[in-house]
Amino acid sequence: MMLFGATHSSTSISAGLGKIILNTFSETNVNIHIFQKAGQQFSMFSIFGYKKLVAWQLQGIYLLGKNNSIISVIGDGAMTSGQAYEAMNNAGFLDANMIIILNDNKQVSLPTATIDGPATPVGALSSALSKIQASTKFCKLREAAKGITKQIGGKTHQVAAKVEEYARHMISGSGSTLFEKLGLYYIGPVDGHNIEDLITIFEKVKAMPAPGPTLIHVVTEKGKGYPRAEVAANKMHGEYRTLFYFAESLIKEAEIDNKIVAIQATMGGRTGLNYFQKRFPDRCFDVRIVEQHAVTFAAGLAAEGFKPFCAIYSSFLQRGYDQVVHDVDLQKLPVQFAMDRAGLVGPDGPTHCGAFDITYMACLPNMVVMAPSDEAELMHMFATAAAMDDRPSCFRFSRDSGIGASLPLNNNGTPLEIGKGRILRQGSRVAILGYGSIVQQCLQAAQMLKPVDVSVTVADTRFWKPLDTDIIKLLSMEHEFLLTVEEGSIGGFGSHVSYFLSIAGILEGPLKFFLRWRPMVLPDKNIEHGSPQDQTEEAGLSSKNIAKTILSLLKRPKEALLFK
Repeated sequence: MMLFGATHSSTSISAGLGKIILNTFSETNVNIHIFQKAGQQFSMFSIFGYKKLVAWQLQGIYLLGKNNSIISVIGDGAMTSGQAYEAMNNAGFLDANMIIILNDNKQVSLPTATIDGPATPVGALSSALSKIQASTKFCKLREAAKGITKQIGGKTHQVAAKVEEYARHMISGSGSTLFEKLGLYYIGPVDGHNIEDLITIFEKVKAMPAPGPTLIHVVTEKGKGYPRAEVAANKMHGEYRTLFYFAESLIKEAEIDNKIVAIQATMGGRTGLNYFQKRFPDRCFDVRIVEQHAVTFAAGLAAEGFKPFCAIYSSFLQRGYDQVVHDVDLQKLPVQFAMDRAGLVGPDGPTHCGAFDITYMACLPNMVVMAPSDEAELMHMFATAAAMDDRPSCFRFSRDSGIGASLPLNNNGTPLEIGKGRILRQGSRVAILGYGSIVQQCLQAAQMLKPVDVSVTVADTRFWKPLDTDIIKLLSMEHEFLLTVEEGSIGGFGSHVSYFLSIAGILEGPLKFFLRWRPMVLPDKNIEHGSPQDQTEEAGLSSKNIAKTILSLLKRPKEALLFK
């Protein structure tokens, strides 16, 4: 059995369709050409004059002619995304023989409880699924149901009764379900905790010669069998203190500015917006797992004079990037993005790692890009974003509980001068320019090097765009070595600094010392699940790693061994 890691949301149906489609067309007049590129195998085929490109994994189990069984599992929350409907629409058109299991736990979201308890499902899909579950009418599986006694065989009357028992549907004007309108056979709702019934349905549907795409609607209770999860549905995705600082700043600003609104993509309990929703229920919009819509919705609000704050995980915002580019930045609309889970995310693993936002946001012409080094800076950067009314901005913050920094009076931040950093520690010969929460590791490294007579300057750049070119020039002129440190992918902050150093002629100019620059970034690989400390160590960005790098630059390798 081969599993496809549909790790974020709403992708399982598309992936399943991609895996089965060449089988579906193996009996048609298809011209197949196999070629390999970049570690993947592709199949190009032409059908009815159309060319389609289907990506295949190199493993050979999906070769043409194999009798594969493809099952795509998707939750009711993931089903709210447009990609799920695009895939179902395509599967219905292609009449692909695949099974889609809709796991409906009646939340239509990840377990994002409000302050007062579990969130009530919102959206049209939640209402539709509730109607399906409440329906007392029955239907058969279209063509498969018409000939069910012929296709299944054996004790046909018992099996037919079992399938018909679960072939309920929501009656629309034309008498068919939402899913049947997309070309899928619908079975359900099925009790997801009745294993015997589930096995019967799965076996019989699989045994049908050509049922086409079939959706089995399975109703479950989240956390069933695990008491802690049953009684506290929201506690299995832990919160952390930094969220409160962001939420507190948002609430304070909204109390004096009625134009401020907040948008979340089903993650209120994970972004801190559940606190804002409690205080301003009419100014907080949960659009569910549809980041593309969330971004453009925010752009529409901004175009009408509102001040939208779009709170989305760094890795989740990747799904809405086209909208960030065209609907926000291109039009220079003042949408402010609060990107949670930036950088390494500990037990959340590589699927949620916010490694790329530094790179993908700073390449946009109109975007102000910033990152706080602690919770007090987060409040100041929120105030900076709230004061903008002529362009978009973003600020990233990590999955941690802060460092215990002294907070601004009444938790009201002060807007910063845009594009200006600050020097936190003055030293000589070696300078570290840090971006974001990794600045704390830089400060620790500088302190560790003090006993071995290495004096290090540490600067917090605060802004990546616009870049503080003055502080870069100052550090370059007064130090022999310059390190840029960031908790992001290759091609990020350090690349922009090196570009400036190059075009400004600093790398070859008449300096007191010949400047040597060294970037420290996340390695070009995925960092697996682990504690934040272990992940930082593996990534080579811990204070020990920074200290060793500096000693290596100073050609003091023996002393670097002290920091193993």
